[in-house]
Amino acid sequence: MDGMLSQEEINALLSGIGSDIDSANTASNELGNLSDEEKDAIGEVSNISMGTAATTLSSLVNQKVVITTPVVSYATWNDLADNYDRPCVFIQIYYKEGLDGNNILILKEADVKIITDLMMGGDGTNVSGDLSELHLSAISEAMNQMMGSASTSISSMLEKRVDISPPLSKLVDLNESIDGADIAPFLKEQFVKVSFKMEIGDLVDSELMQLYPFDFARELYSQFTKEQQNTKANTAPAKAEQQKAVETVNPNAGQQSQAMPQGQIPFAPQMQGYPGGNNMVPPVQDVNVQPAFFQPFTMPQQSVVQPENIGLIMDVPLEVTVELGRTSKSIKEILDFSPGTIIELNKLAGEPIDVLVNGKFVAKGEVVVIEESFGIRVTEIVK
Repeated sequence: MDGMLSQEEINALLSGIGSDIDSANTASNELGNLSDEEKDAIGEVSNISMGTAATTLSSLVNQKVVITTPVVSYATWNDLADNYDRPCVFIQIYYKEGLDGNNILILKEADVKIITDLMMGGDGTNVSGDLSELHLSAISEAMNQMMGSASTSISSMLEKRVDISPPLSKLVDLNESIDGADIAPFLKEQFVKVSFKMEIGDLVDSELMQLYPFDFARELYSQFTKEQQNTKANTAPAKAEQQKAVETVNPNAGQQSQAMPQGQIPFAPQMQGYPGGNNMVPPVQDVNVQPAFFQPFTMPQQSVVQPENIGLIMDVPLEVTVELGRTSKSIKEILDFSPGTIIELNKLAGEPIDVLVNGKFVAKGEVVVIEESFGIRVTEIVK
């Protein structure tokens, strides 16, 4: 009948469709799947690095910061747009040494305002208004220090130097970008998402996300496992040598460790030359024991002290600093400085000023004028 396909043609079409589906699934698995070992390694590296970053952030905001155990999963740009706050702040981290690639940290806008307010000496409640360039600059500096300390932790794990470029912060409305490719190319496809629960005192109880491209995640896993294998390879000879030393001292150690029948007590090895073997104790031999004698401690009649050759360091340059006084200011107060601003120091007018040598307080003095220059007359040497 015209227009009808034979059974052979139908089978050929179905076979072709099945082949296309298998090829698509294979490509998807190559792109968007990590093995359980890879996911565990990524989680371990993220856990250690973010633990160090939390300590750094705590010192910046003067609050207790807790970043919990990470959860590794997969996501797409649409997943972020559907499930995360908007707008939010994207901080891009580029590695310039030790690792090849980049990742992105995502913070909620409200969390960024709280963190930057705490950094500027506030109490974390001044979060009104829009996010400004000052906020983005401050959070970039915070992330620079956080991820810098995290890179130090990764360096220790990988046994090599890992360093980052200064992070770039950007306020992003997830609805305005179609696929995220304008932010980072890897956001156009499926990527690795590592989620953390972040707590900052009583002010923040939120979620922090870190996004990895699959290539970078696999490289991180490869270097992490390679270092673990090197560590095991280096420790195995030491353990073998230690076991060999034990066997040399006690050749029967392996035999003694074998399981004994229940109810029996293991005996010491049979002693040759004595009847009865295990049940006999060798006879006690006479040993010549004498008390120990020591030379009496006497003070030398004359002690000869070699003169110190201080001339070797006489030409070493030292930095002499004159300190008029000190004070401490928050970032917010410093930003308010203008010509004519008076800064109050911790000393009264007319008090002696401090003279420091290489940062060590050594003397006090007073200011004098020598022709057209200022000078210091030392009035007291500090002992």
